[in-house]
Amino acid sequence: MIHLERRPTPSRVWGAAAPILAVALTMIAGGLMFAFLGEDPIEAIRTIFWDPVLGEFAWYFRGQLLVKAGPLILIAVGLALGFRAGVWNIGAEGQYIVGAICGAAAGLAFYPSDSWLIFPLMVVCGALGGLAWAMIPALLRVKLGTNEILVSLMLVYVAENLLASAAVSWLRNPDAVGFPGSRNLGQWAAAANPELIAGTGAHWGVVAALIAVIFAYIMLTRHLLGFQIRLTGAAPRAARFAGVDPGRLVLICFGLSGLLAGLAGLFEVTGPAGQISIDFASGYGFTAIIVAFLGRLNPLGIVAAGLLMALTYVGGDNAATNLGLPAAAISAFQGMLLFFLLAVDVLANFRVRIGSGVTT
Repeated sequence: MIHLERRPTPSRVWGAAAPILAVALTMIAGGLMFAFLGEDPIEAIRTIFWDPVLGEFAWYFRGQLLVKAGPLILIAVGLALGFRAGVWNIGAEGQYIVGAICGAAAGLAFYPSDSWLIFPLMVVCGALGGLAWAMIPALLRVKLGTNEILVSLMLVYVAENLLASAAVSWLRNPDAVGFPGSRNLGQWAAAANPELIAGTGAHWGVVAALIAVIFAYIMLTRHLLGFQIRLTGAAPRAARFAGVDPGRLVLICFGLSGLLAGLAGLFEVTGPAGQISIDFASGYGFTAIIVAFLGRLNPLGIVAAGLLMALTYVGGDNAATNLGLPAAAISAFQGMLLFFLLAVDVLANFRVRIGSGVTT
């Protein structure tokens, strides 16, 4: 008979090995899925993980890695702060969308001005838009005791409808002759977010992601707020006895995660996406949850996890183009990472006991 027995203290070995083992299991399960779809599993895995980094056309794909990793890291850092405190913001996708809408609207209000102040204004408005959207579930939890998971998640669908409305109505390009979508911000110098170093994919969103990682790491390891976040996540009752205000912490964590998600949306709409469109929502807000947990809720780990997840995006597009793999299969492959990570994480807190006395 097999059953689980809780460990006295979490295993550091299993905790450190879990992300690596989860990636290995994802490759095995993904290979079986690709084989079921009629593709050579080794070829599919090579196309996803090897070709974008060391393949013949890696020079092109490498530049796309930072383009994809930037928003994932930026959003995941904000989510990780809340997750470590037991504050569950699942609606970062909505905050990402609203940040993009607010930032784009602020800039387009001054079109076609060439003032250098426009882009900084858009950055501020994008951040505030994401923060304001995140405050809705935060305030409802603090004031009314609602479940922040459900509220933040449902607000994603509200944000998607706002996006559709903006694309076909109040932000639609008046010169587009009926086509939905805003003006192309990438073609307007005052609002564009181009590559800072040609060929690298690095734009201001990548710079903001690195700053956020440094800020979060210092805060978690050197600041009182970071101590309160870690203490609340590890021992909520002890945190209350230590004087931590749980309501204030909820507002701070939601505010920071919403602000960073809004920034990610702003940098995306002024850079790679270029415009507000019906299909602007990319799923980054949901994928960032995987990145946060794969990075062990550690800012430095999130950088590595963000690059890995970006590789699945870039490699997945490559596999879809060259091998004809459906987009749904790539999404399922990405989802397997979180599934196996959570599954393997069980072994960090529990021993597997077999029969009468054998344990692992």
